[in-house]
Amino acid sequence: MPRQTRLILCPVNLRHLKVEYNAYTEAVEMAQRRGARLIIATVAPEIERNLNIYNSDAYWGDELRKFVAAHPAEGIEIDLVVRKGAVHRQIVKLAHERKVDLIVMEAANPKVQDYLLGTTASHVVTHAECSVYVVRS
Repeated sequence: MPRQTRLILCPVNLRHLKVEYNAYTEAVEMAQRRGARLIIATVAPEIERNLNIYNSDAYWGDELRKFVAAHPAEGIEIDLVVRKGAVHRQIVKLAHERKVDLIVMEAANPKVQDYLLGTTASHVVTHAECSVYVVRS
């Protein structure tokens, strides 16, 4: 009997969304087909390099809401989450805390051509307790 997918996590790197957001599109389509809820998450740095950002939780939360508004996910219940810290660790931690059934994420940083699988995706695949669907750009 196939496993039911009720909750999907899709981490997005808001700094690279102008380049690629294929994983988000794939996650939305999967959630629509499976009737699953979708968590869209972004991970902000612990120490913000941009001195114009005074409250990174609020800033990245607003950016995440703008992204979802520009790319609506019709008919899906969505939770937006902003975390701080190391991206690969926060994705695995969030998936564990929320008991996620599936993580859908990009393969690599679009600027890095030398990796077969990006270091973040590789860590998540290795350490996540759930299935991980890696989307190649």
